[in-house]
Amino acid sequence: MSTAGRLWDRRQRVLLWGVLLAAWEAAWGQLRYSVPEEMPKGSFVGDVAKDLGLQLSALRDSGIRIVSEDRTQYFTLHGKTRHLVTAEKIDREQLCRLVEKCVLRCELIVEGEMKFYEIEVEIIDLNDNAPSFRQAEKELRISETTVPGSRFPLPDAHDPDFGRNSLHSYKLSDNEHFSLAVQAGPGGDQRPELVLVKALDREEAAFHELVLRASDGGDPARTGTARIRVMVLDANDNAPVFSQAEYTVRMPEDAPVGSTLVTIMATDNDEGQYGYVEYSLKKVSDMALDNFHLNTETGEITLLRSLDSEEGNFYELEVQAHDGGGLFDTAKVTIAVTDVNDNVPEISVRSALNEISEDAPPGTVVALLHVQDRDSGANGEVRCSLHGDVPFQLRSSQGSYYSVVTERQLDREQMSEYNLTVQAADGGSPSLQSSAVLVLRVLDVNDNAPLFTQERYSARLAENNAAGALVLTVRATDADWGQNARVRYRLSEGRVRGLPLSSYVSVHAETGALYALRSFDYEEVREVELWVRAEDGGSPALSSNVSVRLVIVDENDNAPQQAQPNTDWRFSQTQRPGTSGSQNGEEAGAWPNNQFDTEMLQAMILASANEAADGNSTLGGGNGTMGLSARYGPQFTLQHVPDYRQNVYIPGSNATLTNAAGKRDAKNAAPAGGNKKKSGKKEKK
Repeated sequence: MSTAGRLWDRRQRVLLWGVLLAAWEAAWGQLRYSVPEEMPKGSFVGDVAKDLGLQLSALRDSGIRIVSEDRTQYFTLHGKTRHLVTAEKIDREQLCRLVEKCVLRCELIVEGEMKFYEIEVEIIDLNDNAPSFRQAEKELRISETTVPGSRFPLPDAHDPDFGRNSLHSYKLSDNEHFSLAVQAGPGGDQRPELVLVKALDREEAAFHELVLRASDGGDPARTGTARIRVMVLDANDNAPVFSQAEYTVRMPEDAPVGSTLVTIMATDNDEGQYGYVEYSLKKVSDMALDNFHLNTETGEITLLRSLDSEEGNFYELEVQAHDGGGLFDTAKVTIAVTDVNDNVPEISVRSALNEISEDAPPGTVVALLHVQDRDSGANGEVRCSLHGDVPFQLRSSQGSYYSVVTERQLDREQMSEYNLTVQAADGGSPSLQSSAVLVLRVLDVNDNAPLFTQERYSARLAENNAAGALVLTVRATDADWGQNARVRYRLSEGRVRGLPLSSYVSVHAETGALYALRSFDYEEVREVELWVRAEDGGSPALSSNVSVRLVIVDENDNAPQQAQPNTDWRFSQTQRPGTSGSQNGEEAGAWPNNQFDTEMLQAMILASANEAADGNSTLGGGNGTMGLSARYGPQFTLQHVPDYRQNVYIPGSNATLTNAAGKRDAKNAAPAGGNKKKSGKKEKK
């Protein structure tokens, strides 16, 4: 099978294993997949909907998306199938060159349900890199006096692949003077060394050419080579010696570029070229090589570019000092990068509502937030809070997620819109802060009945008003909004003098204006009590009532039977009239002293005057009695009272009853049927 075929077969096996693993993990609310590196953009990773047991149609309605903390989004959802696919070509060596297990994390956000699911995707290494030597050629200077068994470090190879695909073994080309030994380093790495097995003779051979081959464990294996040239020198008695075996450096991540971290130093007691020391980096990672520079002559290690503790906070260098005769010494330099609070907390709104009903129950989720700080230690510890006195609270969810929920019942009439400010502060000194604003509009519920501006209304309306006259205007307001606040007015049922209230007055449904539908007569209706109902447009509608009192004001629309009273008569103390019943036990002729007797006397005199004016009257008591003696008693005759047929004056009243036919000073009495008609109230139009 060809190399490409074997590579494709392995990718297929990895994908199958990833799918089986994802199905097992889905039950725990977390998905895990495995995909090979270098897959083309759009390659299938997993069926998240199926693995989570979610309906695809429901997901389309709810809205789902993939988010990641990384600056680069490596995964996305396929538009139609909603499968998780790669958004970029993924190079494991670029992403995870310092990490043994390469895992990328993202979250599946289900917006409609305010839920999220964590997804882990392990990037499986492929044998796409061959071992390579940082030094393609290496020259060693070895004295001819060097004893067999001496060892000399050789360049080590580097393979960015992982596991069995990484560096596996070294092999040296055949040479009778040298052999290869491989030592295991503290981290399990392999360190090749050249071992002198047979003494050198410069006169026999001044140079030896060797080839060092490095192979990985892939199938098929990949290899890299370095050329080793050994120069045979005259005797060199002393090797360089470092001042200390290990150098430890601590520096902040914001150290300026060009700063000197440490200066290494080695001495050699030889003279001339054998005593001249040069420095080199023997073992160093790619990141360290990018960040640091070693001056080969002075031993100064300086900073090449700005550091970021979030990318790497620990570096280890192995340095070498060698003299002109090929002797050397090694030392280790450890660089620890300390974190500086240089990252502001980041707040990401993963899902949020734009509006909420005011009757939403406490605990309703309105937003899902994700908070992170790229710093480490206390500098990366984030505390979140809501700014101001608002009816919401933050609840810490899984991981770095927070939910914004309602803390108590909302009231749109008190606050119709909220600008919720979420603040995040880290634990640095000084603390760095950031904020995010959520705009939330409160939707109205019909929970307020209309309220009249007055507890009761009253108005005065002059009688004889024109039909359709405006009486007064009632007004009610509703604290709700929109249709729920639209107020309409109507009359409550009632009757006035046996007729429906609606035949007397009406109210305008929109304005609350109260109109009189007919002309009122004070002598018929003097006061109208009614109720007006205000009702809003909610469903169901809410309403309230108010009392309206309408007072009819009298006008001088009736002319008074008016004449001047006769002042020629007087009563003596013994001639004052009284009721017939006053003869028993009371002083004769005493004037009535109470309202009842007075009213009786007034009625008696009025009736007698009418009878006397009526020629057909059968009530007779004889001449000069006006019929009084027959009706009220024989003792009450005309000799006791003046002639009231001309002018009848009613005590206690301003009215005088006049009978023209009975005037004493008239020449001849008019015929019985010729008396004037008594005036009543004038007819109304």
